[in-house]
Amino acid sequence: MRTILMAALLWAGLALSVQAEEPKSMSNEAKRTNREVATLGGGCFWCIEAAFEELAGVESVVSGYSGGDLPNPSYQAVCTGTTGHAEVVQVTFDPEVLSYADLLRIFFTIHDPTTPNRQGADVGTQYRSVIFTHSPAQREAAVQVIRELTEREVWDDPIVTEVTSFDEFYAAEKYHQQYYENNQNQPYCRAVIEPKIIKLRKEFKDRLKKD
Repeated sequence: MRTILMAALLWAGLALSVQAEEPKSMSNEAKRTNREVATLGGGCFWCIEAAFEELAGVESVVSGYSGGDLPNPSYQAVCTGTTGHAEVVQVTFDPEVLSYADLLRIFFTIHDPTTPNRQGADVGTQYRSVIFTHSPAQREAAVQVIRELTEREVWDDPIVTEVTSFDEFYAAEKYHQQYYENNQNQPYCRAVIEPKIIKLRKEFKDRLKKD
């Protein structure tokens, strides 16, 4: 479904008019403060971005690409599945409000970490479940959260989420940023993203930003 929607956008010439931004590994704000950065992939980055934007303690969410070999990849290149990149979000957050471990617990709730290289109808290595850790502490937390969820049998099937060291992040084209916020009436947004938002608001209502 998402592939068909994006093909329509590309045909209309909307996607071709925007170039990818320069690579970034950490936001300037995070460098200046005690903020922490998480880089996570769980299928379509539109879905993960929309959910994390609602969380208290989250200060910015940028959709992009990580884990591949091609510098500064375009969306079209990543969609081929040959660049090695995953669609990810890079989240800058205040760990005093939202811990990294709790961010991961929410992450594992809003996508299916048991389907290799797939989230629903979105299929390909770019849609793999992956955690790119920025420090040994993040890696330890990721392993612990996966162990915790496995022991609790939250999912019927084994968690296949990749945990690997962060290397580089490339922000996606501008039309991908805040996609749900700007396109809530699109069929993909209503059918795929909106149920995730509803689930988030129900299960983590104490974690949401206050109006």
